[in-house]
Amino acid sequence: MQVSVAHHPPNTAVLTLRGSLDIDTAPSLKANLSRLVERPAPRIVVDLSGLDFCDSMGVGVLVAAHGRAMERGGWVRLAAPSGFLRRLLVTLGLTDYLSLHADVTTALRE
Repeated sequence: MQVSVAHHPPNTAVLTLRGSLDIDTAPSLKANLSRLVERPAPRIVVDLSGLDFCDSMGVGVLVAAHGRAMERGGWVRLAAPSGFLRRLLVTLGLTDYLSLHADVTTALRE
């Protein structure tokens, strides 16, 4: 999995993921998100448009990061999830907890 970060004012980061998010790559995402959520009132958009696959480990990292961001007065928003990932999050009952957006622009704006 490839991860890139772009910073946008005010205190917002867009984390773009490419490839597969699974048990092998989840620690890399966790490390990147951990650095970002340590900021005051972190605002993080995770661009999932380039993600080919996501397993439960990947979902767990996203959920944990959102919880830590909320504790610090911020949030994590998911942008452009695939149909599969959207259905998975609905099935797990996470769409009331995680904010899903059609694209990065929409996630940044709302």
